[in-house]
Amino acid sequence: MKVKIIGGGLAGCECAYQLLKRGYTVDLYEMRPTVTTPAHKTERLAELVCSNSLKSVDPATSQGTLKEELRLLDSMLLRVAEETCVPAGGALSVDRDAFSSRVEKELFALDGLRVIREENSVIFDDAYDYTVVCAGPLCSKSLADAITTLQTDCLHFYDAVAPIVTAESIDYDHAFFAGRYGKGGDDYLNLPLNKEEYEVFTEELKNAEKVILHDFEKGDVFEACMPVEVMAQRGKDTLRFGPLRPVGLTDPKTEKRPYAVVQLRKEDREGRMFNLVGFQTNLKFGEQKRVFGLIPALRNAEYVRYGVMHRNTFINAPVVLNEDFGLKANPSVFFGGQISGVEGYTESIMSGLFCALNIDRRARGKESFVPPETTVCGALMRYIATPNKDFQPMHVSFSLLPAITDIRDKKLRKEAYGKRAVADMKKYIEENQ
Repeated sequence: MKVKIIGGGLAGCECAYQLLKRGYTVDLYEMRPTVTTPAHKTERLAELVCSNSLKSVDPATSQGTLKEELRLLDSMLLRVAEETCVPAGGALSVDRDAFSSRVEKELFALDGLRVIREENSVIFDDAYDYTVVCAGPLCSKSLADAITTLQTDCLHFYDAVAPIVTAESIDYDHAFFAGRYGKGGDDYLNLPLNKEEYEVFTEELKNAEKVILHDFEKGDVFEACMPVEVMAQRGKDTLRFGPLRPVGLTDPKTEKRPYAVVQLRKEDREGRMFNLVGFQTNLKFGEQKRVFGLIPALRNAEYVRYGVMHRNTFINAPVVLNEDFGLKANPSVFFGGQISGVEGYTESIMSGLFCALNIDRRARGKESFVPPETTVCGALMRYIATPNKDFQPMHVSFSLLPAITDIRDKKLRKEAYGKRAVADMKKYIEENQ
């Protein structure tokens, strides 16, 4: 059996691994470096372009539960992420370069893989038994045009990337290391602001000059990745109750909770670079340096990467996809990654994994592998296939699962969701080997 995968991102790489270890021949098409995107910086497979965080590992969260389920399914990318992680409190964050390099090493060690560095927009290809479109939300125009032949109302939204600064350029006299509520030790660097500093910063942020968007980028801002300047426009305290919330933090210099706090997270294992958490932005580069420089600790900050804003594309999944990520109109085509309607790094990995599992099931004449709705994987798979006139990409969430109503304590209820999901996934795997 020969499979074509379009896109060498997280979903494409996980899908390729799962197929290769099952004995399939895989042609993985990655258009970079011949054709690049506004967000990618390298030609490596599995490059992380927005944040370096795969979110929480706490099993009492939907993200932590998702990781537990993916371990049961032998996710290669999750394993590599854990092996290349950097300190990030209760989150799984990785060294980007080490992560991509290890993913490539894992794939190239398997027989049957051919990586083809060229653009490919042929969805229905008779040269292959199956095709998986894992192009990600920054697919090329030719592939986007091909996708619109499946549906006329192909959707898009804006996404934004946060800046990265060098560690040595931060003024540590105006910063302190701590995790919220004491979790994670020194994993986050906190930049406190008093009321006056916060108000000056937010006012300048609201009035700063933004990049003029091109015609192809016109559309709506995606709520899950809101630019910081857009949040500032929504009210004077929006940021203070959002990414700059000071709850759970005490400044050791004052022994009090700051009025507002900017959090920075390590971008690499050595701690040479820091990511401004929640600071996705579309400000002009000079304005980023000027406005973010109003934060005392960043007055002389050196930027490794400025924030950028770009278009993200995704399909109207409920119209065209089944719960197993297969195309309703053609049993030989699957969609994985964020273009399929899942949102987030780990969710993209999950989608690529399930594309591979269901190709293998279909090739062997078996029913699709779709775990029960009590699992976070199964719940998200059902979400993207459920009719919704206002469909938007979705992260995993316990709110997608059947409700647990007999536990009133919120913490205990979340733990119950996680335990039930993992137990049901184990049972489903055992029954559907």
